[in-house]
Amino acid sequence: MSGARALRRVVLGCTPCGRTARAVHAAAAVLLALALGAVAVRGVAGPRVALAFTVLIALGECVRITLPGDREQAPIGAAGALAYALLGPLRGVPTAHGTLQVVAVTGAGLLLGRLAGLVLPRPVPPDGPGHPHRRPSWADPARRDGAARRVLAVGFAAAVFQPLYNGGTVDRFSPDGPAYGVFLTAVAALAALCDATLAALLRRSGGGLRFPAALEDELRSLFGIGSAIVATGMLVSLAAGEVGLWALPLFCTPLLLAQVSFRRAAAVRATTGQTIASLARATELAGYTPHGHARRVADTACALGRELGLGTRELALLEYAALMHDVGQLSLVEPVPDGATALLPCAEQQRIARLGSEVISRTGVPRQVAEQVARLADPVTATVPGEGPVPLASRIIRVANAHDDLLTAARGRGVGEAVGRLEALEALRLGRGRVYDARVVDALARVGG
Repeated sequence: MSGARALRRVVLGCTPCGRTARAVHAAAAVLLALALGAVAVRGVAGPRVALAFTVLIALGECVRITLPGDREQAPIGAAGALAYALLGPLRGVPTAHGTLQVVAVTGAGLLLGRLAGLVLPRPVPPDGPGHPHRRPSWADPARRDGAARRVLAVGFAAAVFQPLYNGGTVDRFSPDGPAYGVFLTAVAALAALCDATLAALLRRSGGGLRFPAALEDELRSLFGIGSAIVATGMLVSLAAGEVGLWALPLFCTPLLLAQVSFRRAAAVRATTGQTIASLARATELAGYTPHGHARRVADTACALGRELGLGTRELALLEYAALMHDVGQLSLVEPVPDGATALLPCAEQQRIARLGSEVISRTGVPRQVAEQVARLADPVTATVPGEGPVPLASRIIRVANAHDDLLTAARGRGVGEAVGRLEALEALRLGRGRVYDARVVDALARVGG
């Protein structure tokens, strides 16, 4: 594979699905087929209850939300599936649906939700950094990943709880006592960890993100909407023992209201993204930087960030800073030739970076972005009192910017693309450890610099 193709795959997140993702999808498909076959042969236990949870899961799929990192989630559907997996007595009457019926109901709800999504209109979010031409699709591969995770995680929770419940082991705990709640909490926590691990594996396989960083992101999300999903699922299963199916709308309504807050937060992020994109284009429109320079630097920086193990939040801040790294040039009287700040003396690079940081700090973006831009021209070994060493994001952007500046200069001399890349990488290696961070330069070589 050529260096350009490797870099493009890492940047766009188009790495092959991989054996891990195929194995997860296959396992979910086999489990679902087995569950549907078993239900078809043995019949549905408690059809009214099964239908209610199927409808809840399907409705949850129709009101999905977008989380940071451009990840979609269906909190109500996930909570409903977990509640059915942990469902014990219903209004004091024991249930006997078992593990396979839980999986079948979850799969049926996912399918109905997908079919409804093909019919119902869905708003298109504003464009922003990271995916300027992306449009939501109900046939998105990420949906298949989410469905596979849901089937396996819910199947895991049901496999732990249902045999113990149906076998009478759970009868030792009084449904009104704390022990039963502790047991449900433990099972729900294990199911959440299972889902987080599967999500990290799928993101590692499909998006180029390193597994530790992906797992850290998923575990961090458990303290946000993830904890609300788990808590709602447990509350519904517990409350159903007293109030029956009325527990479904009663305890899922707060989760629906929480989704409204997440949607508002997503709208704020979209506005921030549009502001950043506008500032990134300002230097190009004013003739200070070549067309597409900011986007190329941001793409390369994100590829390097993934290679170095940055998580979703760190990658988002890195992308914002990379897009706006040349804003300081707008304060210059005369443009830098070809906008190539990497070819300027270090003191001038630092001045431009500080000027850009002052502008960015007034735009309302996270303060880390302004700090990263302010330090991107500092020597790699520099430590500023009160600020500490140069942030990794700043070191990444400096390498990515210099790489594009050197490539642009090579093209201006009529050098071929392959030779230009080799020349740029060699120039960066000459400054390795002094001007440019050694780890970042090595990462650039690995991703196809």
